[in-house]
Amino acid sequence: MHMLRILTPMRLFSAATLTPVALVAAAALWGGWWVLVAVLFLSALTALLDEAVHHVTPPTAESEFPAAKWLSVSLGIAHFVVLFLVVNALANQPNVIPAKIGLFIAAGFFFGQISNSNAHELIHRGGRGMHRLGKWVYISLLFGHHTSAHVLVHHRYVATTADPSTSRLGESYYRFVLRAWRGSFRKGLEAETERQNRIDTGIYLHPYVAYVAGAIEFILAAALIGGIKGAVIYVALASFSTSQLLLSDYIQHYGLMRKITDGKAEPVGPRHSWNSPHWFSSAVMLNAPRHSDHHAHPSRTFNTLVIPDDSPMLPRSLPMMATLALFPRRWRKVMDPLAAQWSDREDT
Repeated sequence: MHMLRILTPMRLFSAATLTPVALVAAAALWGGWWVLVAVLFLSALTALLDEAVHHVTPPTAESEFPAAKWLSVSLGIAHFVVLFLVVNALANQPNVIPAKIGLFIAAGFFFGQISNSNAHELIHRGGRGMHRLGKWVYISLLFGHHTSAHVLVHHRYVATTADPSTSRLGESYYRFVLRAWRGSFRKGLEAETERQNRIDTGIYLHPYVAYVAGAIEFILAAALIGGIKGAVIYVALASFSTSQLLLSDYIQHYGLMRKITDGKAEPVGPRHSWNSPHWFSSAVMLNAPRHSDHHAHPSRTFNTLVIPDDSPMLPRSLPMMATLALFPRRWRKVMDPLAAQWSDREDT
């Protein structure tokens, strides 16, 4: 525990998030054992540290925000460097299939778990520059519309059937993922168009133009790096990464719904998101598993988030539950009774 005291708090976040940057970059540049180390760090080691060390990283004061800010900015910039290195390696390096599969998985884990979490942090920040950086991270993963849909739709309608990113009780991840992607694109477009018309900025470029045009530009850039093969690899990698973001949404809201009275949903509360106190995966994902507090206070920086009392807790860490969610019958056996308990508590 002495080592944890040395790492806590910002050193822990930095070590947990920046180490994969170096490992995935090394795997893309040199292959070999670096690929295996990167995969193990982002999978088995994270799960092992969560289970072996019982520790909850305490929230830190706003005074530490400058460190948190620069960590997010550094991760955002590093994202594009690593993306280029990985696409180039997968498209152009000698054809060593096992190494390329491993690199694809390691990079997908990095983009899906760390870059996505960091982009989520950035689009909630007040500064225009940080917001734009987060937006372009999402665009580079062919999921730019999430910038609008998450803020304008998900946070407003979470835990209701009006939110495409809220998973229903009994719904499998495989049914959810297509519904959520299509629904968030459509409802985000509607909400963004309404917002643009309301603020009446005169001549403006609709954000969805940037989302779609930017995605096309990144695909063309991948084609310049590796031809048609490079473009196909890039789209596959972005899809794999995005599926993990949607998997997080699926887990963190599964079966938790707000009461509707006279057509109006009750206020969002701690009981409308699943949380995880597991220390290392929380650090890797910038406290994204502290989901209830994020919905209660969207502008809070990741290092200030807490786990509220009387909030639903996942039985295992978020990465472990993500694995379980891939097996719908086992997932429902574990999670349906837990979700039903919280529904019964809200009805009393």
